[in-house]
Amino acid sequence: MTESLRTDETPVGIVRPLAEGSPEPPRRRHHLQRALFAALLVVVVVVGYYAISLFQVWSTGRSDYAGKADAIVVMGAAQYDGRPSPQLAARLDHVAELWPQGHAPLVVVTGGKRAGDRFTEAQASARYLEDHGVPAGSILLEDQGTNSYDSLRGVAQQLRARGLDEVVIVTDPYHALRSKLIAEQLGLTAHVSPTPTSVVHGREQLNRELKEAAGVAVGRLIGFQHI
Repeated sequence: MTESLRTDETPVGIVRPLAEGSPEPPRRRHHLQRALFAALLVVVVVVGYYAISLFQVWSTGRSDYAGKADAIVVMGAAQYDGRPSPQLAARLDHVAELWPQGHAPLVVVTGGKRAGDRFTEAQASARYLEDHGVPAGSILLEDQGTNSYDSLRGVAQQLRARGLDEVVIVTDPYHALRSKLIAEQLGLTAHVSPTPTSVVHGREQLNRELKEAAGVAVGRLIGFQHI
């Protein structure tokens, strides 16, 4: 007698589809969980790395090196026909206060010029410092750079030619860490003394600190010359 075919059996070679609403196979569920965990881990690492960079931008901007160095380096900012902008003047005023304290025998002023300008930022800075008591013979000009990296590269070249390599960088607090890291990438031993009278404060300062933190975070990974 022929045995009847059981209706609940699936013929060999045919995969029965999952019934609607049935749970996913354990292996597929495991892969999905691993992918979600990896994505979450990446987000945590990126956010944490950025948060650390932001804290370092904030804390470095509130530090102040009180030791000696080979030169004080002033990061450039806008000038108006030979007259420093309020932002640049605040940096230069801080240098004028540091100079009599004997922190360094040289001051290096930085910054080129934009199209149509008669003076470079470095020239405007040098004239301002001379008017505020810094001898002209103690001032070096790096007047070719148009951004922080190029300016500090020029500074490093000038100082190395004189056998010097340790600097105190004067700039705005939000800009201190990136300037320091660029100088170190270029082979200088760098400290910072941010101006305490920066005209950048409040929400604008926070916005710039947020932007600087991103620049620092990326620059550490790919090099500041690429930013």
